[in-house]
Parts: sequence; structure tokens; C-alpha cells
Amino acid sequence: MAKINFGGTEESVITREEYPLSKARDILKKETIAIIGYGVQGPGQALNLKDNGFNVIVGQRKPSRSYEKAVKDGWQEGKTLFSIEEALEKGTIIFYLLSDAAQIQLWPTVKKYLSEGKTLYFSHGFGITFKERTGIIPPENVDVVLVAPKGSGTSLRRLFVEGKGLNSSFAVHQDFTGKARDKAIALGIGVGSGYLFQTTFKNEVYSDLTGERGTLMGAIQGIFAAQYDILRKNGHSPSEAFNETVEELTQSLMPLVAENGMDWMYANCSTTAQRGALDWWKKFRDAVNPVFEELYDRVARGEEAQKSIDSNSQPDYREKLEKELKELRESEMWRAGAQVRQLRPEAGKK
Repeated sequence: MAKINFGGTEESVITREEYPLSKARDILKKETIAIIGYGVQGPGQALNLKDNGFNVIVGQRKPSRSYEKAVKDGWQEGKTLFSIEEALEKGTIIFYLLSDAAQIQLWPTVKKYLSEGKTLYFSHGFGITFKERTGIIPPENVDVVLVAPKGSGTSLRRLFVEGKGLNSSFAVHQDFTGKARDKAIALGIGVGSGYLFQTTFKNEVYSDLTGERGTLMGAIQGIFAAQYDILRKNGHSPSEAFNETVEELTQSLMPLVAENGMDWMYANCSTTAQRGALDWWKKFRDAVNPVFEELYDRVARGEEAQKSIDSNSQPDYREKLEKELKELRESEMWRAGAQVRQLRPEAGKK
């Protein structure tokens, strides 16, 4: 394990240098990895594992769009692509990558195939952490592990193809065989993680639900909308408002943050921008801190989990989701964004 000091707090992480792919292959050489769920995380993890030399099969309902995607991705019916039940029977490591709501529905079927010594793998701590609400309680004679890439399955696959890696957390909930930790790390390396840091199922889902609703998705959209609206109300054009709110951030500044941190980004901006940012960031922190306190409390009480279960289990969930996404898509800000993206230089070269 590599030791990293984070501002005075030392943390152990696992890198691909100290835990090479050859070691991961050796640990999992007798295993058959069955991917159950070919939606958000499934394709990226499955394809990366296959390309890394692991024995992988996919279980998917037929007919479905996900089944068609699996065929398009090269999985062969009867050889590496099976029904969910066939894949569950054949697999010694079950990747349970369905949505949280779908995991609840399929659990009685999955549980029947969890024979002694198998491994149940998650990429989200939701089902296990909120077991009183989900009913997902694995038998005691199986290993239960987690590897959670810190990004979408699309990003995981893209970075893998580029020869890079997406950082992941890992955890062990249940160690029946005494080898659960080794298997979790090997699987983390196999799916293409950059480095692995240890967590628990509870911490993973608490941080994940907070992050999705906060800076990763919910808060950033709210901040975008507020600034765009203020600029438009004060006479700025849609193009100017969108470029100053979204385009400059995502295309220019965030890559600098990703490269070397916030101070690096500040150092590479004008002195006027530096002064304004340093004067205002604490005001924004103090303004939103109560919102984050409320958010984390709701996550910890299970209220956000229950709301997700209730809404995502409704038969008209997809229709309601599309209606809400359409509201975003057809707002002036994101219609302006569609036009701006078309005007990027690379778009004109196609």
C-alpha cells in the first residue's frame, strides 16, 4: 500500500504499480465474472475486464435495449451473453450493477443463485446500507464486496481506452472465504481503476448521495441557473450569459483544476479574476453550508434513499423522468448551450 499525506491526514491507497494487473489476473484466474445489469456501469466495467483478460459473461433480459447494446459491444449469445438466470448460475462473482430500484425487484432471483463461496459485487452501497428499506440481505456464506468508480461507466471506459484510469473506492461488507479483500482489490484493478482507496458500504453511499445532489450534479445546475438568470435579467445576451456561466468553466478552467488544483487555476487567471475569486469563495461556502448540512442529514436518516426507492419504483417513472429532463433541456440556458457547442472549432471540422 502507498501512504499519502492529505494535509496532515495520512491515508493508504492501492496503485497499479504496487498491485499489477498480472497479480489481479492470478487471484481471479478460476473465477467467472457475471455482469448483471448492462446500463450505466455495466458496459464499461464488463468491457474493461474482458480486455484485461478476465473471464466475463453478461446476463441480460431479452428483448431489451440493453441486450441489443450487449450484442453490439461484441458479447455472443450462448457463449458470453446469457439470460440473467443462466449468468447467475454460471458466475462465481456476481456483479450486481442494476439500478437501485431494479436491484430490489430482482433480489429474490439473485439470492437463489448465491451458493456457498460465491462473491456478490456492488458498485454502490445503497442496497446493503439501507437493507431495512431494500430487503437486500445476502446469505452469510458468500463474500460481499464493493468497487465504486468515481465517475460514470462511460468515463471509466473512455479513460481505459486512453490508457488512463478512473479512481475507485473499495470495501468489504462480508468476508466468508477469507479472500474477499484480495478479490475486491483485484476486481478494482481489473475494471480499470487508477488507484483504490478504502471505504465502507455506508460511507460510500452517504458520500455518493451527497455528492450527486451537491457539487457533482444538483448544486452545480442550481448555481449555473442562478448566475445565468442574473446575467440575462441585467441585459446580457444568451450567448454571453452561457459562455460566462458554463462554457468557460467546463472548457477552460476545470481542466486546469484537474491538472494541478484550484490554486493552479487561480494562478493561471488574470489578477482581477484572482482577487474576485479569493474575496468571494468563502461567501459562497458560508451561504451553501446550511444546505449541505440539511442534505447530509437527510441522506443519513435514509430519507433520500426512500425518496429514490419510491419514485424510481413507480410504473410511470421513465415518463416522469423524461418530463423533468425535458424541462432542463428546453430551458433557455441549455438551448443556448446546444448552440454554443455547435460553434466550437472541433464541431466545424467534422
